[in-house]
Amino acid sequence: MSGTPRTNAHGQRIGRPVEWTPAAPPDPAVVLAGQGVRLEPAGPQHVDDLYASLCGEDDEPIWTYLAWERPRDRDGLAAIVAEGGADPGRVMYAIVPVETGRAAGFCSLMRIDPAMGTIEVGAIAFGRQLQRSRAATEAMALLMRHAFDDLGYRRYEWKCDSLNAPSRRAAIRLGFIWEGRFRNAVVVKGRNRDTDWFSITDREWPRVRQALADWLDDRNFDAMGRQRVRLAARPPEPAAPQEQ
Repeated sequence: MSGTPRTNAHGQRIGRPVEWTPAAPPDPAVVLAGQGVRLEPAGPQHVDDLYASLCGEDDEPIWTYLAWERPRDRDGLAAIVAEGGADPGRVMYAIVPVETGRAAGFCSLMRIDPAMGTIEVGAIAFGRQLQRSRAATEAMALLMRHAFDDLGYRRYEWKCDSLNAPSRRAAIRLGFIWEGRFRNAVVVKGRNRDTDWFSITDREWPRVRQALADWLDDRNFDAMGRQRVRLAARPPEPAAPQEQ
């Protein structure tokens, strides 16, 4: 799909040529099924399980960096799910561990630009069952595979509040490269948010895909379900920005 950097007729360096076919938009009806988790288009049928998993008083920290306050009742959570389903620029998924069949979190594909081949994963909420779990990692891997392998995107983004340390660690663990910090990017819940940007490109995806597959392999887990080798999908940070 890509060549090497080149110089134009004026001696100016220009980006590598790309033979580009626009990506496909994600189908909001598609279910992504893995070994231990399914991603189902979020709908009213998931509201009760999501409310139980995400909206207890002890779940307040889950909502700190999300755009919404923690719903205090089922109707509040139902409104968030309805908003996700009605937004034509987003596909919201309920994360359903196979072992329970009950939704334990949600996430979205958003800021979808098929013409340029860019797509973002965001609005991620993991209930306690999903936090630091194999199913949570598989859910993120399923979305990446869908974006790159099924739909043909060339850039997959992750953005988070710069103060959200768990989200930053998760991005790096999953193979994203930190690109920088947008200061005073937005105001959320009456607070300033500096936003950190991460991405995986189509050229990096084969390495990340293999690292995720190796980590998720049954042979990487003992009889108690504990990992044998930690996930290391991300290469060392380059010493200097690489030229395009």
